[in-house]
Amino acid sequence: MRCSTIVLAALLALMAKVPAAQANYDFDNGNAAIEVVIPSVAPIIFQDISSTAGDATLVLRLTTLVTNAWFDAVAPYHPTAVGVYTSLGRRPASESATNANLNVALLYASYRVFNSLLPHRAADWRNMLIGVGLDPDDDSLDPNTAVGLGNAAGFGVVAGRINDGMNQSGSYGRTHNPMPYMDYTGYTPVNTAYELVDPSRWQPDIQRKGIGLYKVQQFVTPQYALVEPYSYDDRAVFAFPPPRDSNHRRVAAYKAQADAVLAASASLDDQKKLMAELFDNKIEGLGFSAVFVTFAHGLSLMDFIQLDFLTNMAAFDAGIAVWEEKTEYDAVRPFSAIRHIYGDEPVVAYGGPDVGAVSMPASQWKSYLEEADHPEYPSASTCFCAAHAQAVRNYLGTDVLGWQIPRPAGSSRVEPGVTPSVDTVLSFPTWTDYVEICGQSRVWAGVHFQAAVDESRAICDDFGDHAYEYFTSLVDGTADSPRAPSQGM
Repeated sequence: MRCSTIVLAALLALMAKVPAAQANYDFDNGNAAIEVVIPSVAPIIFQDISSTAGDATLVLRLTTLVTNAWFDAVAPYHPTAVGVYTSLGRRPASESATNANLNVALLYASYRVFNSLLPHRAADWRNMLIGVGLDPDDDSLDPNTAVGLGNAAGFGVVAGRINDGMNQSGSYGRTHNPMPYMDYTGYTPVNTAYELVDPSRWQPDIQRKGIGLYKVQQFVTPQYALVEPYSYDDRAVFAFPPPRDSNHRRVAAYKAQADAVLAASASLDDQKKLMAELFDNKIEGLGFSAVFVTFAHGLSLMDFIQLDFLTNMAAFDAGIAVWEEKTEYDAVRPFSAIRHIYGDEPVVAYGGPDVGAVSMPASQWKSYLEEADHPEYPSASTCFCAAHAQAVRNYLGTDVLGWQIPRPAGSSRVEPGVTPSVDTVLSFPTWTDYVEICGQSRVWAGVHFQAAVDESRAICDDFGDHAYEYFTSLVDGTADSPRAPSQGM
């Protein structure tokens, strides 16, 4: 798929100095997380989970669980660290003099987690190990070996999160025909895709999936609001204020925020379009920034594993609180509000590839990006970015980022062959810039009102702080370990 190809090309460019994984893989000096695991799983995420990597709840669950397994697998090779779901002792310092044992442990940990989350891809996971000369049938749990530590860590994370409230088994609230990740909360939208009964509430959109193929949106995993977080106990402390301007009875404010989205749509340029696409893709917008930091700061394999788990945990925990607010407020998306306000009256907005701003009936206006399958408020993408950035700031002790992403002419996912008109570079000098642009890109894309972005930016640094506090207790060995397996919430 085109999105998968673009993202993998970006990853390969980022890793240009890294040799390809092969049977004679350099375990002593390599970083198998970046060189083997990510290139193995990224195409499958695009194919099996989310074609744009925009379905954050499902993408983040996979990335958080696998990075948790990495962390637990290599904790015994750290002077003080303890695992989240396993307590596997301490290995002599001589065993981590090179990366060999860490690489073996993280690969087996990945293998166990992937087989739990995506068991139909068992052949791919076997090939991931076979490709670097490892035996996928080695199920040792010997804590004196890297293989045993990796298997034990992977199995520990699987057992720890299988009943975390996400309904991985599909059995919550059902007695027959289990459906993995199916909603069990009973959520039902007030509006249908065909009738806006309440203009303050979320309306599922009808989205084109191909020639003559369409789908009506369903709220993706509303049960995410009930999932057990890693780094805090009470979601109520992160309460967001109500989206008052999304109340259609506040006529002037309701119209003003819709008009602001139309103005942003009319002002779209190549940079804004590309930024919107970048942050819509949670693998590239979130994950690749951590890979970039690893190279830019010369982080060790142990450092990368710790940082990647920290940032994924921060975003994962942020999403739980955000989903609770989305469920509570069930707020209207811009496309519904704009059609409600203006009907067939003309508005000026983005008119399509290589067209620019045009006048059109409001009923025909479309956002640059398709809306995600959940209510509008607050902005999840903004919150993920803010939590991620704050976690990195805490870890590195700096706001400096310096990330530059080249985009060749015509490389857009939404407007292939057209956007950008010339080779372009997306630049993020600081993490503050990163969060600012991430949030504003949701307004530029036409999928969020400004208030949803602003409130997420105001609150979501806290998730990075909480994640870092818990992470620090794991690294210094003061955390309660192992953590009891989740029983849902």
